[in-house]
This record gives sequence, C-alpha cells and structure tokens, in this order.
Amino acid sequence: MNRYTIYSCAATVLLGGAAQASDIGDPEHGAEVWKECAACHEVGPGAHNNVGPNLNGIYGRRAASVDGFAYSASMDRAGSDGLTWTLETLEVYIHNPKSLVTGTNMNFGGIKDAQDRADLLAYMRSFSDNPADIPEAEPTALADPWEVPADILALVGDPEYGEYLSSECTTCHQTTGDYDGIPAIIEWPEEDFVLAMHHYKNKLRPHPVMQMMASRLSNEEIAALAAYFGSLTYE
Repeated sequence: MNRYTIYSCAATVLLGGAAQASDIGDPEHGAEVWKECAACHEVGPGAHNNVGPNLNGIYGRRAASVDGFAYSASMDRAGSDGLTWTLETLEVYIHNPKSLVTGTNMNFGGIKDAQDRADLLAYMRSFSDNPADIPEAEPTALADPWEVPADILALVGDPEYGEYLSSECTTCHQTTGDYDGIPAIIEWPEEDFVLAMHHYKNKLRPHPVMQMMASRLSNEEIAALAAYFGSLTYE
C-alpha cells in the first residue's frame, strides 16, 4: 500500500460495537510496530499513564493535556502554543520527536520506515472514541510530503555566518543554554535544528513568531544557524 494514497471513508463497519473506519495503513501490522511504544505508553481498555501518557483518543487532542501526567516543560509549552495531535503532526513526531518538540522527554530515535509509521497510526486510531470521525490525510498532509529533502539536510552551514545571523534568535534563546521559559537550542544535532526550522516553515510547529521568522530564512541561512548553535556548549 502506498501511504500517500488518499482514502475516502465510504462506509463504517461495526465490529464488536466499535466503529472501524478505513485506514491509512494496516492496523494489524501496526499492532506489531506498537511494541516499540509499549514500554512507555498504554492503549486500550484500562490504559493508564506510564513512563509516557496513555494514548487513547490521541487524535485531535491538544499536546500535554492528559490529566495527571507530568509533562516536560517543552511539551507543556508546545501544548500552550497550540500543538494538536493530528495525522500529520503524529507522523512527524513519531519520525523524529525532537524535531517537533525541542527538549521532549521522549528519548526515542523515531520510526524511519514510512509504512511502519502509517500502520502504527492506523492502529492508534482504533483507540479513538469515534474512528470514523477522524479524517484521512489531507492533500496538504501526507500526500504532500513533509520530509525535508536530502539535499537540504546535506547543506554544510558556515558557523561564522550563523553567528552573524543569530542576533534575532538570541533576543530570546540564551547562548549559555540557560532555560528561562525559552528552550535552549545549543548543542543540538544540526539535522534536528534544520528539521525544526522547516517544521516551523510548514506550520507543523505552531508558534506564530517562530513560523514568521523561519519563513524569512533561506535553506543556507538555516544551515548556518544550525552550525553556529550546534557549535556552542553549555557553560
């Protein structure tokens, strides 16, 4: 199955009283992929918060909104900024958590295989109250790949140029790495920095000021900033 195919929910089939909608992937295989998540998260009847929050009803839920779970400051901030879990934002997060939420406590390398992600998302959708009401991928979402092209990721940034460009960044982000309500961005892997800025450009990261600033930067400028901030160390 091609994950970029856009499905239509032509019908809903009732199985055991639960609504089953057409899926973006194979939920049966997704149950196997879920085993990578099960050490920290629970789904299904009686699911509780574990190392991570329970993921029942994840679609359409605001980030950092499960009662009783102690989220990281970064995830709380993302939720306050308006991050909502949709088909697209979930896939981006599952692919590389730190590229969507800087400083997340989810220390997980990500699922790189596109089909595995699609199947996992189909499985997770089955634990929503009304799966049939959850929209399929929009043409601007999975059908228009959010992945940053390899040639952009391969750009080698000039840290000196990045330092020259950094004045707008350092009005909020501290070069010492101190966290005063604003996430630290030093010592980031350069690829994570580049991905994060492009996710702002594509409005996957919801902060409106950062979306505006990222939209003004060229690919070369983003690479330079990534090289500069990546070269800084905590004092």
